[in-house]
Amino acid sequence: MGTPIAEFRIDRTLVYHLLADQHPDLMQLPIHFVDAGWDNAMFRLGDQFCVRLPRRQAAATPIENEQNWLPILANQFPIPVPTPYRIGKPALNYPWRWSVLPWLSGISADRDRLQANQVKLFVSFLRSLHIPAPFNAPLNTARGVPLKQRAAAVEERMQRLEIKTNLINKKIKNIWNMALNVPVDVEAKWLHGDLHPGNVLVENGAIAGIIDWGDITSGDIATDIASIWMLFSDRHARQQAIAEYANLSHATLQRAKGWAILFGIILLDTGLIDNPRNAVMGERILHNVVEDG
Repeated sequence: MGTPIAEFRIDRTLVYHLLADQHPDLMQLPIHFVDAGWDNAMFRLGDQFCVRLPRRQAAATPIENEQNWLPILANQFPIPVPTPYRIGKPALNYPWRWSVLPWLSGISADRDRLQANQVKLFVSFLRSLHIPAPFNAPLNTARGVPLKQRAAAVEERMQRLEIKTNLINKKIKNIWNMALNVPVDVEAKWLHGDLHPGNVLVENGAIAGIIDWGDITSGDIATDIASIWMLFSDRHARQQAIAEYANLSHATLQRAKGWAILFGIILLDTGLIDNPRNAVMGERILHNVVEDG
């Protein structure tokens, strides 16, 4: 399976009418389609805003989690995040909540790689995020959970990729299997949950923003620590990031490499079907994990 098919047609006309219905003071701003990912469609709204709308039912709860929780957490981060400016409700046959967000400058980290001098800032962001979450934090069955819960689906993708590519080698399998067999030895903390390069904005090699908070949840920090192998192509930068975070156990690092493999496998497998950018991201992630062993 590649990119999921949209379950509702979203275009500029729909965005215009939703704004006219609920936020008429914004309806005169120019609207331009930007992109559509697995879950949401994005439109630029004037110079300062964008509109983010779920394109399938599976994205409805995540965008509500983002709307409810990101404003509570945002002020503690050293990096800009798109805290919702306005919230839209189902209307005009469109069935889900949607958001008007501030427009953050920059391009995704897969198109403008992070410089090594961004390690301290990024790790500072991780540490500011990784604090205990309240009892009613959003649940997420795909992020922050024991890796064994994801093993069957990931290994099915691995088998497919073995036919298409030589990236699924013995070293990747060994690292994956080790990650599956180490315990979760840390208490649950807040997680972004989806810190792959497509969700980190970069401007001239510097971090400009962290976007797409739909997977926000509480769980194993290894899910987010995996971003070290997803974002930094330089091995020394990765080593510095691990040292900068401080006090990461061997088990947590092993699980983090496992999560990096999970993200790499999913991006590569789906990307080879219909998204070359994702495929390149997946290949780079797997290369970084193998390089570090």
